[in-house]
Amino acid sequence: MNFEFATAARIVFGPGKVSEAASEAAAIGGRALVVAGSRPDRLEPLLQPLRAARVGYTLFSVAGEPTLPLVSAGIARARDEGCTTVIGCGGGSVLDAAKAIAALLANPGDPLEYLEVVGRGNPLVHPPAPCICLPTTAGTGCEVTRNAVLIAPEQRVKVSLRSPMMLPRLAVVDPELTRSLPPALTAATGLDALTQLIEPLLSLKANPLTDTLCRDGIRRVALWLRAACSDGNDMEARANMALAGLFGGMALANAGLGAVHGLAAPLGGMFPVPHGIVCARLLPGALRVNHAALRSRLPRSPALGRMDEVARLLTGDAHARAGEGIAWIERLVADLGLPRLGAFGIGHGDLGAVARQGLRSSSMRGNPLPLGEEELRAILASAL
Repeated sequence: MNFEFATAARIVFGPGKVSEAASEAAAIGGRALVVAGSRPDRLEPLLQPLRAARVGYTLFSVAGEPTLPLVSAGIARARDEGCTTVIGCGGGSVLDAAKAIAALLANPGDPLEYLEVVGRGNPLVHPPAPCICLPTTAGTGCEVTRNAVLIAPEQRVKVSLRSPMMLPRLAVVDPELTRSLPPALTAATGLDALTQLIEPLLSLKANPLTDTLCRDGIRRVALWLRAACSDGNDMEARANMALAGLFGGMALANAGLGAVHGLAAPLGGMFPVPHGIVCARLLPGALRVNHAALRSRLPRSPALGRMDEVARLLTGDAHARAGEGIAWIERLVADLGLPRLGAFGIGHGDLGAVARQGLRSSSMRGNPLPLGEEELRAILASAL
């Protein structure tokens, strides 16, 4: 029963709470680098309060998933403009870029000094610049995690910049910011949230606090994801999905993940496939392979009972077993129309390389048991 729990210094949740970011930035003082997506017109709910609070800012756009060169460009822009605070407003890519820029703005040297897998993995020397995160999607949970996932283009892999000091100073989760998210992105990010609730519940590093968050979040996704995809203006659905995404971020930051995210890292680095689609398509296969491996090698593992519990939470059937839960997820993914991984140029000839890289991922350490290369290939093959 020994565990620790860490999250953002302050979390503000609720419709209309976006103005809290301006109040915090004004209290910090100095100029802010506002990291956002490719549609700056969507930023007005944030920028208007910043102007009203007399907070000077510089915009920095993140058009796709963050790469090491993009983060370096953001750091250079912040230094040139005299920015001492970083505000990220966008999806997971934007928030990861903002957290990485804030961390490296305050720490000297090449980013590779601090990166996992492809770098030296050294700890940050200094606390990051103050960072405020406002998610515009419901699913990634980046607003309350202690790492930033970046693409290393030369190595063709996604890696993490990670430090306990990278937890944002303020996370503002305003469901109104997700209202304009189109159905396809609502589905992909919602299934990312579901994955980030199920994997921590099954993780070897799970604890009673993360378990509570995961159970509540899984119920919310099961009840509200379809509604959020059907009607983006359904604010009850949007609020419940925003809360589920927040809970998933808090859970994964403290209990870790598993095979889905272990494979997502190399897939995202090698192919132009969105993270949420990777999670959606790998989750059923990962659960099925884990279930079979546990029954064969660790038949007394508590993870087996937890897989049955996931099925009950998803289906609402008090007698559901793991297989029924996996089938429920497969139907949901199919109904929401998410493409299979083969649509992104991934073929059977690529599976070995992805599986071998996945074995090295830090996310694999949370999986309920070690999986071999052939088992990881089977997960990948089920998603093609």
